[in-house]
Amino acid sequence: MLPSQALLPAVLFALAALQALASDTFMAAVYEHAVILPGPTEEPVSPDSALALMNTNMDVLEGAIKEAAQQGAHIIVTPEDGIYGWRFTRESIYPYLEDIPDPVVNWIPCTDPSRFGPAPVQERLSCMARNNSIYVVANIGDKKPCDSSDPDCPRDGRYQYNTDVVFDTQGKLVARYHKARIGETQFNYPKEPEAVIFETPFGKFGTFTCFDILFYEPAVVLVSKMQVDTVLFPTAWMNVLPFLTAIEFHSAWAMGMRVNLLSANTHNTSMAMTGDGLFTPEGPAAYHYDSATEEGRLLLAEMRAHPRLSPTYPPAINWSLYATSIKKFPGENDTFSGAVRKDIFTFSELKHKDGNYTVCQGDLCCHLVYQMSNKRKDEVYVLGAFDGLHGSVIKYHWQICSLLKCPSTNLSTCGQPVETAQTKFEMFSLSGTFGTSYVFPEVLYSGVQLAPGEFQVLRDGRLNSKRGTSKPLLTATLFGRLYEKDQPHPLRISP
Repeated sequence: MLPSQALLPAVLFALAALQALASDTFMAAVYEHAVILPGPTEEPVSPDSALALMNTNMDVLEGAIKEAAQQGAHIIVTPEDGIYGWRFTRESIYPYLEDIPDPVVNWIPCTDPSRFGPAPVQERLSCMARNNSIYVVANIGDKKPCDSSDPDCPRDGRYQYNTDVVFDTQGKLVARYHKARIGETQFNYPKEPEAVIFETPFGKFGTFTCFDILFYEPAVVLVSKMQVDTVLFPTAWMNVLPFLTAIEFHSAWAMGMRVNLLSANTHNTSMAMTGDGLFTPEGPAAYHYDSATEEGRLLLAEMRAHPRLSPTYPPAINWSLYATSIKKFPGENDTFSGAVRKDIFTFSELKHKDGNYTVCQGDLCCHLVYQMSNKRKDEVYVLGAFDGLHGSVIKYHWQICSLLKCPSTNLSTCGQPVETAQTKFEMFSLSGTFGTSYVFPEVLYSGVQLAPGEFQVLRDGRLNSKRGTSKPLLTATLFGRLYEKDQPHPLRISP
């Protein structure tokens, strides 16, 4: 290689870094990947067969990474399970795992692949980053041996971790994160949740994975205590209406936490996995939701490197200020119970074209002022409240106020999933007596579409439409998390 050729990647990176610093912005990318899955088996395949499958997925990811880099992206996030899928037992996933060292070792796998033993996946990811002068975020599996001197050591003598890795523009490993909240039996919990951050020329970044976003550690710790500018979020998110589709909750979380969130989802319509985006404190910069095809999708958007310094950075919200200032709206008082999955909500039907309603459950009272464009006889909307624990193995506390459409005029269906609506609203204003400062505002339109720029949160905690809704409304929700009321976490180490 000629000297001038050797210097070219470094020169390109320096120019890109200077440009990012000068404009206080950076170009971000996420890729929603239709993962190629292994055949279902409880027996481990050979290492060569495991690597062949992973290379097939990495071929697709490499194409997306090259395209993102050619379009000027500084960083790209790829999904959880994006390299090997999820059809595994603890034993059958083992051939897919590599030993991932602590980034303090200052390692570039692309130029020194055998330093920590065989690491073909890390080598290839490192080379993708290095050859394209782009930060690459990927999700792979880590293995760590242990022995009888460790009382938590699993019976098979190893820990196995669902792991995010980040490689910088030179291909150096700069971050390693072990997922803390595990629903997969093939993986272990780390002994303590990790707070993983790293600095770039375009801001301070942190990373965690999928279900972790719902918990104080690591999610709130990274944003509130570590003061990251941007969260990198590989996920394999199964959409659950009415409140937990990927795009609505992830966008709401970025707005509620007032931070950038780069969310990369897997794509598998049979498992209701779709929806990724580039989300900011002000709303989505770009998002994608596709439940009709089996294709992957690359998204790019320009993001603020330091959103807290932006003149449009949203102010802190007192989420209960308005709601606690009024006793109760004098609307209809008839309430009934309905299930959103296994959570029992208190609902009140919106019987008129416009009105004021209050619904309470536990310590939470939800207030709604609304006006429909037209009160249809074939569509029913309710105001709902929930204050309690959610979940089976891991139980965590929600407080939710929601204006939502029912699937039919039969009130027993209220709370069940529905994707389409016909009713538009001239206005709505939703608030609640939340016992937490961690509340996430969601507005979802018919067809599972977001409503960027069409609603606002006032400093007194009211979620207001700015004008009328431009599309029929599915839900308008304030989704609160009382972390301090969560039940104790189950054992972090799975034997």
